[in-house]
Amino acid sequence: MESIVSNSLFGVTLSILMYAVGLFLNKKLKTPVCNPLLIAIALVIAVLQVFHIPLESYLKGGDVISMFLAPATAVLAYSIYHQIHLLKKYWLPILVGCFVGAVTSIGSVYLLCRLFKLDQSLLASMLPKSVTTPIAMEVSSALGGTPSITVAAVVVTGILGAMLSPLFVKLLRLKNKVAIGVAIGSSSHAVGTSKAVEMGEAEGAMSGIAIGVSGILTVLISLFL
Repeated sequence: MESIVSNSLFGVTLSILMYAVGLFLNKKLKTPVCNPLLIAIALVIAVLQVFHIPLESYLKGGDVISMFLAPATAVLAYSIYHQIHLLKKYWLPILVGCFVGAVTSIGSVYLLCRLFKLDQSLLASMLPKSVTTPIAMEVSSALGGTPSITVAAVVVTGILGAMLSPLFVKLLRLKNKVAIGVAIGSSSHAVGTSKAVEMGEAEGAMSGIAIGVSGILTVLISLFL
């Protein structure tokens, strides 16, 4: 058993299998609450706890998957290319929307952390929660935060965005594809964008643009903190 879990393929295989289970349950139950990523995380944690498998053993393979996070985000440029006409037409609303999203995200975290008197390290760790993981970790480290807490905050934010965005779109009766995409991408990065892609190619492309623009704006805003 020790030789199996110490192999880097263990973490990769476990992650893929648990995500496949999450996809299956999501398609069967057809509810946003059954987010495949959320289910996969819960199942991986359960397996590690039940079989007393050290986190370090899982991370040997888990880190391999993490390597593909940045390239997978960059692939969104393909859908953006196909919606370049929307980008040219609505570049100003997109830029303003991303700026408002970044300020709202950072401002809400700052105010809540001050309200609950959390220390500076936690504040720095959670400030970049709404941008994609590679950018969030760099911002967190530069501000003196803890990368592991940042990753957890980013994952939770993304999952909540993917789960709740369809609900908010219906409640607010949003029809504009650009507005929907920018709102999702600027608030819940790549995980939310996966849901935007399901809504439509235009929503996915605008959400992909918002990931990059919001990430840049978050870095610039963090320089003044």
